[in-house]
Amino acid sequence: MKRLGIALALFLAGSAVSAEQVSLGSGAILRGLDKVNGKTSDLDMANGTSVEFGRLIVSLGECRYPEGNPSGDAYAFLTIRETGKPDLIFSGWMVASSPALSALDHARYDVWVTRCKTQ
Repeated sequence: MKRLGIALALFLAGSAVSAEQVSLGSGAILRGLDKVNGKTSDLDMANGTSVEFGRLIVSLGECRYPEGNPSGDAYAFLTIRETGKPDLIFSGWMVASSPALSALDHARYDVWVTRCKTQ
């Protein structure tokens, strides 16, 4: 049931986004939270790159934002896996204004999109 709700929410979000023109950012700024020690870190990433955050490997496909409004609502395609494990623990679009819409479900870490980079 949870997957159905997420799929419906992403469909609706995608429908709204597809109605407006978007621009491709050069990368994204993500924020990571280690829930054990309460430390947050900003992850400055270029499209097509990966970074390590704790025991996670976060890969950014691309980041998009409303055309002509770089401070507008960003969304990024991310894949996330744990170091040393082949299976993905997250793969999909994250929306900056609605991080819970499509969130990483991990016991120790949270990762979310804050904005796209324009240069």
